[in-house]
Amino acid sequence: MSHTKGGLVILKEMVNSLPPSERKIAEYILENPEESILLTALMLGERSKTSSAAVIRLCKSLGFSGFQELKIRVAGDLQKQSVTEYRDIEPNEGFKNIIDKVTTNTIQTLKETADILSENNLKQAVQELAKAASIIFIGVGASYIAAKDAEQKFLRINKNAYSFSDVHMAATSIANKGPGDVVVGISFSGETEEVAKLLKLAKRKHTTTISITKYGNSSVSNHSDIQLHTSAAKEAMLRSGATSSRIAQLQVIDILFMCLASVQYNETVQHLDETREAISFLER
Repeated sequence: MSHTKGGLVILKEMVNSLPPSERKIAEYILENPEESILLTALMLGERSKTSSAAVIRLCKSLGFSGFQELKIRVAGDLQKQSVTEYRDIEPNEGFKNIIDKVTTNTIQTLKETADILSENNLKQAVQELAKAASIIFIGVGASYIAAKDAEQKFLRINKNAYSFSDVHMAATSIANKGPGDVVVGISFSGETEEVAKLLKLAKRKHTTTISITKYGNSSVSNHSDIQLHTSAAKEAMLRSGATSSRIAQLQVIDILFMCLASVQYNETVQHLDETREAISFLER
């Protein structure tokens, strides 16, 4: 994935949660992206009626190394031929239009997630998963779909993996974990109280914690050692919290799985062959 894109996506996601001066700068960049990438921090502060110090604070709030990274990532977004907005369905709309809209929204979500997913954080997560004695995936509601999918994938390559949506069962399992184990908390909003509490419990047990949430600080990400982010998936109201956000979570799970499979290629191929043979045996 590229570290030269995703600036506008992150700005759109974070703008309403920023302090007033930083919000003014973010809004200015979103309204004038082509101009903003040509400015210095001082000039941008003047144009947005703030200051260069506020520009630097904004970059820190967004999780960037500095103003140069922000400009590079916005410039990368501008190189795209077009940025498609999420589209909602209409009453009694033609099925062909709905097919096109859902497909467009899904593609947009996948692209945005690829743009904002940190390669460095991904490497750290894969390293921890590769050596983990056990892996627990936690998700509530729609996020449990991603947790269950992860369990199924990682079991196929002989990882000691479990998924939970029941808080008490998850807490019971985490209670017996420690260093060498990994707990992955999945929450689109990052504010799912049960997931945050379970990650907090895991950290008390000195277990490595990984979060998969939308971009930005959140209760869940704040209790994780490694943060992985998905697109904000801001398609409109009828998504019911479980369409593009779910696709983004499954995308990150697939990326984790494929990266781990690449790192442990020979072992992975052997385990996949054995699991295929087991299923084939049952079907004879």
